[in-house]
Amino acid sequence: MKSQIIVLLGVMALVACNRKEIQQEVNQDSVISDLVQLNAEQLKNVHVEVGKLETRNVASVLKLNGVIEVPPQNIISVSIPLGGYLQSTDLLPGAHVSKGEIIAKMQDQQYIQLQEDFLIAKSKLQLAEQELNRQKELNSEQAASDKILQQTQTALNLQLISLNALSEKLRLLNINPDKVTANNITRTIQIVSPIDGYVSKVNVNIGKYVAPADVLFELINPSDFHLNLKVYEKDVADLSIGQKVMVYTNANPNKKYTCEIILISKDISHESTADVHCHFENIDKSLLPGMYMNAEVQVAEKASATISEDAVVNYDGNNYLFVKTSVSDFKLKPVVIGLSENGFVAIKNVQDFADAAIV
Repeated sequence: MKSQIIVLLGVMALVACNRKEIQQEVNQDSVISDLVQLNAEQLKNVHVEVGKLETRNVASVLKLNGVIEVPPQNIISVSIPLGGYLQSTDLLPGAHVSKGEIIAKMQDQQYIQLQEDFLIAKSKLQLAEQELNRQKELNSEQAASDKILQQTQTALNLQLISLNALSEKLRLLNINPDKVTANNITRTIQIVSPIDGYVSKVNVNIGKYVAPADVLFELINPSDFHLNLKVYEKDVADLSIGQKVMVYTNANPNKKYTCEIILISKDISHESTADVHCHFENIDKSLLPGMYMNAEVQVAEKASATISEDAVVNYDGNNYLFVKTSVSDFKLKPVVIGLSENGFVAIKNVQDFADAAIV
């Protein structure tokens, strides 16, 4: 039975067309262990292509692993400069936010006091401007001294400094000073997202008081994820800046992403590894910080005896090649394969196929 299965595999590998018909035509009397014999009619219908081992440069592959990370400049900590109580927020870790979107509302009496101080300073500036104009007229008529005029000018400058400083404080709270009037003083302020990205952490809850040093939220800008690979000391010399890396996840090993090495660490850890940072050519939304990934890097080329991958027959977990021994006879021989590249696979037991006509 086993020899019949081998014959069937052999015929499947040899037949280019009319596969089912030829399989039915195989004469089981011609089966001798690992030998496949085809009669004249079968040979007529089967297009058998044979060749010999060819020397090609096959790149060796360095297999690594690492974790997706976000560079520090792409992690945004959101806080408020004056502190306050959290009035409302809808953020959850993993939620998407857009630049300029309102992500929280805060309230505190400090905001009221700041607006009040601004409006008072604005009124005082108007009075100071009027007083300066009056002193200029008196000075021109010799009714006021130059000293009084200088003091009035200084008072105006000080008031202008105070008003500008209060304006900037309001802007820190996302309050437009040009729109603050005595009729629209508010006790709440809005916190808006500074980037398009995702929420990494939410450190507050509604009603909690937040000090200026506290971080309310952490946001991640996904435009510049990178992969941090751990490379053993002995392999670091085989890598270089600009080298391409193929990476994939354990969950979906068939979907591969192309990365480029952008930085190789000069420090070796106590585990004898170095960090190699890679940039993704295309960002996939399914990739998240902290995700484990596998990587393959072609690091060198070596001249090897190769054959087309299509020639290799796998049966019972072992690999074989068909060797043409005569016009109608094909012998199945075990083969030890190595690295593969561009449709060709390296053969390790070259001595078993020296000058052989391989199907």
